[in-house]
Amino acid sequence: MLPKISLAAVGLTVGGILTITGFVAYALDYATLNLAGFFYGIPLVLGGLALKAAELKPIPFSQPTSEKIIALRNQLATPTQNQIRKDVTRYRYGQEAHLDESLERLGLSPTDEERPVLTSLLEQDWEGKYVLTLTFTSPFISLETWQEKQEKIAKFFGPDLEVTVAEPEEKVVTVNLISQLALP
Repeated sequence: MLPKISLAAVGLTVGGILTITGFVAYALDYATLNLAGFFYGIPLVLGGLALKAAELKPIPFSQPTSEKIIALRNQLATPTQNQIRKDVTRYRYGQEAHLDESLERLGLSPTDEERPVLTSLLEQDWEGKYVLTLTFTSPFISLETWQEKQEKIAKFFGPDLEVTVAEPEEKVVTVNLISQLALP
């Protein structure tokens, strides 16, 4: 639940309330409340604004995950799949884009402007295997480049994963991270 809440929004809300309380207390000549409102409220508002400027919103799922898929995930998902899913579905601060460092290390992000942008996630059952599908908008990196990096992507994201790359529509690339773990 907490990763779904923006710290920037919390800072702005609490800071705004305290600051307004400080102004009202100043107008009503309540010195102690006035000081508390100003000394705590204004820094919280400024902190909230700074966080808002550095905020990276969570990536949505392209469709809701069914209970069957959640059960499959709990049994077969690799630690890497779980980490990716958790990281990209929460607010992040101070990063340029989701998976920016990973894309850079894989050679899929020559510059910030050319970096593919993660747009959605999808969890699915593919022949009894758990699959985490990452959908990227990739106007500058061709499908051929993604396919050349397919083996490197599989090694990068760890053991027990098979990777497939597809282009369902022009300038959109899907990366399927397929768990190779067997049911217990």
